[in-house]
Amino acid sequence: MQPELGNSHSPRNLIFDADDTLWENNIYFEEAFAKFYDYLAHSSLTPDQVRTVLDEFEIANARIHGYGARNFGRNLATCYRHLVERDISERDVEAVMAFAHQILDKPMELIDGVEETLAELSLRHRLFIFTKGDPDEQRLKIDRSGLGRHIQHADIVKEKNEAAYRELAAGHGLVPDQTWMIGNSPKSDINPALAAGLNAVFVPHARTWSLENEAVPASHPRLIRVERIGDLLQHF
Repeated sequence: MQPELGNSHSPRNLIFDADDTLWENNIYFEEAFAKFYDYLAHSSLTPDQVRTVLDEFEIANARIHGYGARNFGRNLATCYRHLVERDISERDVEAVMAFAHQILDKPMELIDGVEETLAELSLRHRLFIFTKGDPDEQRLKIDRSGLGRHIQHADIVKEKNEAAYRELAAGHGLVPDQTWMIGNSPKSDINPALAAGLNAVFVPHARTWSLENEAVPASHPRLIRVERIGDLLQHF
């Protein structure tokens, strides 16, 4: 059951996630992990097993350092020291961290339909970006994306949880039933926004980071599911 929007042209507050909703992101982290696994050259652990160990460090360190390419490099170095089967040199650690830092030099690749969809939506709605990660890295992505001209405000936080959504809505004076969070991550975009009393639009991405996956309600009065970003024009 889809929520009732009323007049699709009446103004709404549309809040967009950034990474893997507006532009490609996780694919570059996956590429970095593949290089890391090859460099580690563990005698017995499979990629999935190494990834499980890395995930444990990611979860623990995110509480302290947050997210982003530089923090991913720190996590790769920690995982490398934990799993490596040979003597470690400083050059090895630098090489491992470089796999992550190279993500910062990757081209900005907007997801299909994003530019034209945001351009049209901005003519009749208030558009925001709400993203988590390293502030400098995320601001650079927003600048490089060229989407800033369609966005009224961008907020960057350490974690996107229920409290963060409540603070976002209060800070911008957003009325919950007129406000929609749009994103690919059940953990950071959909479930906490719903918990905070906002509406949500789930736009799945085939390469969403595994640590962002959670169950999304099969049916919810404030949740819409779409296949691609351009489908938003059918609802707003």
